[in-house]
Amino acid sequence: MRPLRILWVKVGGLWPLHTGGRLRSFHILSELARLHRVTLMTTHGPGERPDDLAGRLPQCERVTSFPYAAPKLGSVGFARAVAGSWLSPLPVDLWKWQVPGVREAVRQMFAAGEVDLCVADFLYTTPNVPLAGPVPTIFFDHNVEHVIWKRLSQVEATRWRRLLLEVEWRKMRRAEIRACLQARLTIAVSELDRRRLATDAPGAAIRSIPTGVDTAFFTPNGSHEASASLVFVGSMDWYPNEDAILHFIHAVLPEIRRRVPESSLTVVGRNPTARLRAAAADAGVRITGTVDDVRPYMSEAAVVVVPLRVGGGTRLKIFEALAMAKAVVATGVGAEGLPLVPGTHYLRADAPPDFARAVVALLEDPVQRKTLGAAGRRLVEARFAWASIARKFAARCDEVVSAEAGR
Repeated sequence: MRPLRILWVKVGGLWPLHTGGRLRSFHILSELARLHRVTLMTTHGPGERPDDLAGRLPQCERVTSFPYAAPKLGSVGFARAVAGSWLSPLPVDLWKWQVPGVREAVRQMFAAGEVDLCVADFLYTTPNVPLAGPVPTIFFDHNVEHVIWKRLSQVEATRWRRLLLEVEWRKMRRAEIRACLQARLTIAVSELDRRRLATDAPGAAIRSIPTGVDTAFFTPNGSHEASASLVFVGSMDWYPNEDAILHFIHAVLPEIRRRVPESSLTVVGRNPTARLRAAAADAGVRITGTVDDVRPYMSEAAVVVVPLRVGGGTRLKIFEALAMAKAVVATGVGAEGLPLVPGTHYLRADAPPDFARAVVALLEDPVQRKTLGAAGRRLVEARFAWASIARKFAARCDEVVSAEAGR
């Protein structure tokens, strides 16, 4: 088959690579561009440098980025987005990502016959792409988004916020169903997510590909781990991560320190809130903020903790830790969708006392830490390098275009 002309659309930016979604998109896109003629259309916010992104994707035929910053919670723009979304079938998290410049550029490329296949990357990109239009489109769904919002509503303590979240997750579910039914194919990032989407959107074409990891970048480096050190890695301006660490600090860490008094916790990730910084200061927890490279912090960890209560999709942070041969303790939500065996590749614990016991057991048993880490490294090396994952994605692209040609 000749190389396909693929338009990859992702609002919300792609550089720098400081979120799991950006990492997943970037690596698949980079490998896909070695096989096909790929144009990337994205957005960039204040301080983000689209020229740096283009320089990192030399395989792409073209990289176009529109300046756009979605309104932030508490701003006048966000209030307008909320008001607009209430009169629309779109939830506010999709309404605020409507980018007129992107929509028009996509329309022009479709009309000019320059595209064989379009990829709408993330649900919040879909308002900018005619999924049921003349060009076959793949909807790349990194998370079952409505599940995240539903879980947020379940852990929200304030009644009026809980009611608002209830409305939002239901609108998000309807938007996700529409996207799955309109796209020629939906790609989920785990078999669990595929089943969830298929249940909600019967009749939609939905396939799954696994998450990957850069096994050459994330690798055991021989550094000596710090004694009794715990590390969490994740963007701290994403509410599920903040919720996880606040809950961990209040409900889990005291019991760990009761049994291992010298234990420490380092939280690595961008834009920690004032609330998190205050809680960390009270608990003697180190908060790094944005770092250029997470590996030195991961290297010093005796145990990597992933105590998420809210989330969707799959967590790249676990694969990165396993690639560095680190012992991991995660909740069921934290490890959700990943093909990991509890007790072999990581320890699973959900209730705070169980999570504390699992962490303490690993802190007190270096042999078990090493065994878990080695098993995790073998797994990701054998099955989840990005080049292999991208080939699976490319195969789905070929299938969609071939099916369209046979219509």
